[in-house]
Amino acid sequence: MGIEMALATSLGGGGTLLRSGISRRRLLPHSPTSTASLRRPIQMNPHRSRFFFIVGAADSSSQTSSPTVSDQTIVPDNDFTLAKVSFGVIGLALGCTLLSYGFGAYFNILPGSEWSALMLTYGFPLAIIGMALKYAELKPVPCISYSDAQALRETCATPILKQVRNDVIRYRYGDEQHLDEALKRIFQYGQGGGIARRNAPKLQMIREQVTGDGKYSLVLVFEAKALELADFEKRQAKFASFFGPGITAEIGKGENDLYEVRLISDTVSSPSS
Repeated sequence: MGIEMALATSLGGGGTLLRSGISRRRLLPHSPTSTASLRRPIQMNPHRSRFFFIVGAADSSSQTSSPTVSDQTIVPDNDFTLAKVSFGVIGLALGCTLLSYGFGAYFNILPGSEWSALMLTYGFPLAIIGMALKYAELKPVPCISYSDAQALRETCATPILKQVRNDVIRYRYGDEQHLDEALKRIFQYGQGGGIARRNAPKLQMIREQVTGDGKYSLVLVFEAKALELADFEKRQAKFASFFGPGITAEIGKGENDLYEVRLISDTVSSPSS
């Protein structure tokens, strides 16, 4: 201490510098504390990376919970049913075959002359019935079914919509056109405020699809060259009441002279189904 006091006395202001230097040396042991304080932001980086990882997981879960796009692939109708077979063609084929073989056997051109009378007896009426059915035949209309609509048909389509679909995609006999009775009541042929029968719309095709809010819809596409969109729109309520209950009808304009009547079922599919 005597040497320090002597130096302080001899150097004057230098003693103060020396004391400050000694005080700075005494602060050196506290430097690790300051170094540790500088390392704290580095220790927080792992927490920040985990924070961003959680945000990414939340985004992925939100994407998986978003609604999926409906399936718009067309389902081909390859199922074989008797409704798709023309009985007129069958009757004509059987009748003509029996008549041809019966005449050949009768004139001894073909074997089986003892059966010729029986074949001619049944061949004539079968051929006549076949021709009559072919003359009164009404061919089925094309049906376009999408995959999402086909999945909703059994649970959401009303019995009337199912019946309408089954009636127009099979052969019919004796009717002038498909849905003839329905169109007769809706458009009131030959009555006041109605239309002439020659101007009646003709069903060209049907389409099964799902609306934007997930409802089953059966679309009837008509060709009506003598009618306008207003003729269909003012009968929108009649379409809904005739094909109801549980039906909402919408009218739309297609290409050229085509008009669409969309019969939308009010039944909504449950998540379990």
